[in-house]
Amino acid sequence: MTEEIQSAGETCYEELSIEESLAKLETSDDGLSAAEAASRLETYGPNAFAEEKKRSGIARFFSQLNDPMIFILLAATVVSAFLKEYTDAVVIVAIILINAIVGMVQESKAEKSLEALKKLSSPFAMVRRDNKLGEIPASELVPGDIVVLEAGRIVPADVRLIQTVNLKIEESALTGESVPVEKDARFVAEGELGIGDRINMGYLSTGVSYGRGLGLVVGTGMQTEMGKIAKMITEEKEKPTPLQQKLAGLGKVLGVLCLLICAALFVVAMIQHRDPMEMLLTAISLAVAAIPEGLPAIVTIVLALGVQRMVRVNTIVRKLPAVETLGSVSIVCSDKTGTLTQNKMTVTMVYSNGALKPASQAVYLEEKLLYDGFILCTDAEVTADGLRIGDPTELALVDLGLSKDVTKHELEKGMPRVNELAFDSERKMMTTVHRLDDGGVISFTKGAVDKLLPHCVREDGKPISEDEKAQILDASSEMAANALRVLALAMKTGDETASEEDLTFVGLVGMIDPPRPEAPGAVVEFNGASITTVMITGDHRDTAFAIAKEIGIADSPEQCISGDALALMTQEQLNAAVPNLRVFARVSPQHKVMIVKAFQSHGQIVSMTGDGVNDAPSLKAADIGVAMGITGTDVSKSAADMILTDDNFATIRLAVREGRNIYNNIRESVLFLLSSNLGEIFTMFFAICIGLLSPLKAIHILWINLITDSFPALALGVDPPEDNIMKFPPRDAKAGLFSNGGMVITVLFGIIIGGLTLAAYLYVPISILTGAGEPVTIANIDALLDPALHAETYARAQTFAFTTLGISQLFNALGFRKLHKSVFSVNHLQNKMMIFAFIIGFGLQIMVTEVPFFVGVFETASLSLQEWLSLTAVCTIPLWVHEIYRPINNHFIEKRTEKEKAKKGALNG
Repeated sequence: MTEEIQSAGETCYEELSIEESLAKLETSDDGLSAAEAASRLETYGPNAFAEEKKRSGIARFFSQLNDPMIFILLAATVVSAFLKEYTDAVVIVAIILINAIVGMVQESKAEKSLEALKKLSSPFAMVRRDNKLGEIPASELVPGDIVVLEAGRIVPADVRLIQTVNLKIEESALTGESVPVEKDARFVAEGELGIGDRINMGYLSTGVSYGRGLGLVVGTGMQTEMGKIAKMITEEKEKPTPLQQKLAGLGKVLGVLCLLICAALFVVAMIQHRDPMEMLLTAISLAVAAIPEGLPAIVTIVLALGVQRMVRVNTIVRKLPAVETLGSVSIVCSDKTGTLTQNKMTVTMVYSNGALKPASQAVYLEEKLLYDGFILCTDAEVTADGLRIGDPTELALVDLGLSKDVTKHELEKGMPRVNELAFDSERKMMTTVHRLDDGGVISFTKGAVDKLLPHCVREDGKPISEDEKAQILDASSEMAANALRVLALAMKTGDETASEEDLTFVGLVGMIDPPRPEAPGAVVEFNGASITTVMITGDHRDTAFAIAKEIGIADSPEQCISGDALALMTQEQLNAAVPNLRVFARVSPQHKVMIVKAFQSHGQIVSMTGDGVNDAPSLKAADIGVAMGITGTDVSKSAADMILTDDNFATIRLAVREGRNIYNNIRESVLFLLSSNLGEIFTMFFAICIGLLSPLKAIHILWINLITDSFPALALGVDPPEDNIMKFPPRDAKAGLFSNGGMVITVLFGIIIGGLTLAAYLYVPISILTGAGEPVTIANIDALLDPALHAETYARAQTFAFTTLGISQLFNALGFRKLHKSVFSVNHLQNKMMIFAFIIGFGLQIMVTEVPFFVGVFETASLSLQEWLSLTAVCTIPLWVHEIYRPINNHFIEKRTEKEKAKKGALNG
């Protein structure tokens, strides 16, 4: 075998003639010999995609544990078990397992991109070898084989067409074009062309919709265009979402904080000459206080609940973290065909009797000849049960009749077809002859305007005048200028031979794959939310711009760029140009990935929407990939993070709205939990530093962190979105959880809650000392809190602290709900779970101080009604502080919003 054949995959066969292609692959018209085919199979390998190693269930489970927060919890578990605090250890392990299982269940569907690609490949191929036709498994095809292509067959490999007879191949899944491509084996390209323009090539997994042909196999397996896509999918690495990055950073901060706390306590122990083991237990309690044990589970559950809510807006989320990524999306890159448009060719303009008008305004009885002719001169059919059979262009003509309640079936009853002349790529016309009721015949011929007009004459048999011809061509040009595909119709009577001479011109129709009705509204709402919509398509530039202009994506041709221009640009050049571009036409899968990365280079969070195989690499490269559930291929669904079950572009805005709300809710939950933990740290650390015993036991802290705080945190996580949530720009992906006043809020309320808890702890010994007339000193307080001498006093003081900490955090949660709104203006009935959480939390706190069994477990003391009322009144203080701080925080939020909108305006030029 020559080196020429071995490098065949690098050759641009569209630029070679049929003879040159056969010579290049050392193949004759008889095909390869069986021996040569076997030899090449050994060299090239099977016509299949490379396998990707699958992750086992165990590996997927442990991947859920690969999180700094989880590592800290595992360390706390080990230390708790070492110190024989088994209850604490078991509870923390349970939290870790719940988090891992919930995440694993949601993501149980492993990546199936390559498996889906395999399903697309043709299992068998009709091949010519040793001058004999035979069917073989497609996996055994090799470069140089000659395969037979017929309507209904799947192209089994990448082929250079060497014979075509009216051959049309449907390539929308690969190129994005909604109309089957007419193929011509005799065509030879002059220079590099995009996939959609290579009319002498056929590609693996595309479908033959019409005609027949022969193809010379030039690429198999990973060397095919589909193989290149498969390689791009596997090479594109998963990127952590903004929330994952923030939580990972938070985990590292908490880990450092734990070490610092423990080190500081041992320094205090040495200064105060305390028992090292006692301080070790206290240090563990403080470390437990520093870690929000329930946070990983709460974040996971909030995301999972968000996923369930998104199902109600026709969105399936395949990966939990993808939900919150939607909240920071600033660029929505969308495929045109089937996403922004209906993926259904539709007649929108008609021309007859010298008048051009919208099809919706045409009256059937006035345009009867035009309508009947176009409907009858088709091989397409729409059955009574809605089954659509035939070429999309011809189906559009049948639909034109259905829009006026005229069916092809009824027309053919009155005018049955008696003869026809099928369409071919040379004539570019089709003729059908029909019998009339009176026994006469009428023929209809449809085709391209430039091909049909030369065959038309006036009713008196004379050629059409130049004025009439100019009027027809002007109407055709006007439709073409709006990216409509134009077809002409002519007729003839009294001739059963299907002659295409001396025809009478009837009229024109212009068709296009129209925008989805809801798409313009979605684009307007995205603009209001400072989100830019970008169209990426394999269709022609004029068609793409016409749709983009109608939808509101672009308003100038300068905002469009074609694949030819993209092919000449480096990634850096595209990065520089992309802020001014809104429409990308005639692009390849590689171009789509470049476009996504160009927007990402400007710090944008990019969502990519698509439904074809050609969209899969860019779906995976984007920060969040969105596939179509109905028209989407299995490959695109497998590569995507989420799937729209209704194929509705406008559904994306609902998903973005939900994503923004989920992030806001998670942020509020995180800040609430951390302010609670900070309050615990402040209480204990300050008490120990002034020489007192710990105000809280480890079990108290775990109870607060895992039980009392968890219900309000979950309630914050399911808060419904506000009506104006899409009026604000997307958050900066680089902004941390503590941005926009988050750090101030966390520290402020941590100190307030810690101060209240410490005050409640000290109130018991101070009230005893003042009642007895004893001086209030640290030494006297410490003496009263000695559990060996005053166990009841110590238990009551800890109960005051424990109760104040728990109840104040319940009121704090009410304030954290809608941080920018007054608690008195919020509709609390919109979040019934918060009401439930408050009542349950209060009830649980009463239970651990009043139910004898729990009093024994938690070593608390029973409180009187007066004490409960007094402590509850004190615990409302965080709520009042929220009311005072809120207008200050809102002022800074407004300033930030103005800056973000100004930045967005600069990006849009």
